[in-house]
Amino acid sequence: MKKLLLTIGIAIGLTANAQTEVSEYTPGIHAEGVTYFLPQTAIDITIKTEKVTYTPGDFCHYANKYLRLQGISDIPDTYWEIKSIDIRPVGIIDPDKGYTIKLKDKSVAPLVELSEDGLLLSINKEKEQPTPVTAPEMPQQASCINPKDLLGEEILSATSTAKMAELVAKEIYNIRDSRNAITRGQADNMPKDGEALKLILQSLNAQDEALTSMFKGNITREQKIISIRLLPNGEDTARQILFRFSRKLGIVAADDLSGAPIYYDLTNLTNLPQPDERANKKAKRPQGVVYNIPGRALLKVYRNNEILFDEEIPVAQLGYTDVLATDLFNKNATTKVTFDAATGAIRKIERE
Repeated sequence: MKKLLLTIGIAIGLTANAQTEVSEYTPGIHAEGVTYFLPQTAIDITIKTEKVTYTPGDFCHYANKYLRLQGISDIPDTYWEIKSIDIRPVGIIDPDKGYTIKLKDKSVAPLVELSEDGLLLSINKEKEQPTPVTAPEMPQQASCINPKDLLGEEILSATSTAKMAELVAKEIYNIRDSRNAITRGQADNMPKDGEALKLILQSLNAQDEALTSMFKGNITREQKIISIRLLPNGEDTARQILFRFSRKLGIVAADDLSGAPIYYDLTNLTNLPQPDERANKKAKRPQGVVYNIPGRALLKVYRNNEILFDEEIPVAQLGYTDVLATDLFNKNATTKVTFDAATGAIRKIERE
């Protein structure tokens, strides 16, 4: 779900000695300022599956004899496939990392942008207008044709299925011969312009596909998408069941033995220099805007020996916090800071 952005503007003059006063947020105590939270990183796993339904054609037994189509089954079948697994880190509120930027005459944060959940997105950065997305132009598709509507009197009056299959195959070859003659410019009555040529070829292709389906059968596809959220806590996990997958039923619950297990490993790769604990004890409160320095985790999703996903992901709670230097802000320049919504890390610093 797209997050709405709440922009809070504070028009306040700056002085050479202006500093940002930031304090830890205490629930229930009214704070005269803008309260923001840093995120902890959740991992959203989106699994796209597809249900495939195969219906044999009326002339499936003659597919090889008349059209040289091999491996055509005469048995109806329905099965599921995993099409893709997409991983996306998302930021959710960390209730233990709330801070308040106090509003006073010498504040250095005149523009603070928050998500609707209160996550810090930027400082001194105007809200960016989303770039309009133009939908890609989809190719025109011929309308679905019932192949039986294309059968003439001679075919329908045939006394056996074998004879009907033979006549339908001849009709398919006639359509292909006509199409080849047009594309080679050898037809007796060529289309007068490019648009007419396009329409005629679309019609011939649709007829060919419809009649051929009487031999090779029809396949329909139905997509289903589910999402699973993981919240890393710093502990390594190995060979944990993410979900189970059944060829006949699709995705089933992790405890449903009708499906084969899909596993995941989550390994903490963080190797960052840790902050000085003695300095932290001496500091009574933050001296500037607090942000995250995320750690990293390796996520692997697999079944048996097949790797479905294997990548490193930044994770806020595997790192630590730091403070943005107040020297970045003074009356001689405007510093713009953009934060990553999923990790709370600094994405970009600009100075004007």
